[in-house]
Amino acid sequence: MTLFNRLRALIPTREKIQANPWLAWLGPWLNHPKLWHWSRRGVALGVALGVFFGLLIPLAQIPLSAATAVFLRANVPAAVASTLITNPITFGPIYYGAYHLGAWVTGNEMPTDRAIHDSTRKDAPDASLWQRITTLGKPLLVGLGITAVLMGLFTYGIITLVWRWRTLAKRRKRRRL
Repeated sequence: MTLFNRLRALIPTREKIQANPWLAWLGPWLNHPKLWHWSRRGVALGVALGVFFGLLIPLAQIPLSAATAVFLRANVPAAVASTLITNPITFGPIYYGAYHLGAWVTGNEMPTDRAIHDSTRKDAPDASLWQRITTLGKPLLVGLGITAVLMGLFTYGIITLVWRWRTLAKRRKRRRL
């Protein structure tokens, strides 16, 4: 059994999701066959959506990715699974890199340790949580936006190319036999 077949066996089927009482109300939207079909376009778009929402939004990634996949007729299991690009292990490095990218793009200087310490002192009048978040917020949001768009496009392109290469390789192999 190949790795692809093993992964497909782990993904719940349309019937299992529709039988789930918590998700039964979604039945009318989840009945479209393109949402479950493993085609080049559907999988590439589903993974791109999942990566986009997985990188851009820290909360509710899976519902947003699935809803967008339903709207765009992309592969829902691929969209949901690829949101896991951000997990407890990868969250820190991704957000750290996105912050540095955003700081570089916006031209904001990164706060020094002394500036962070001064703004977080309890006796400092301007040491509110909101100010500490906004200090990091703009560069982080810009960096996450750029990263999410570029990685979404990159994964769409890579999956399309690999799928096409694999299909052509199978055709060549059949022709030789």
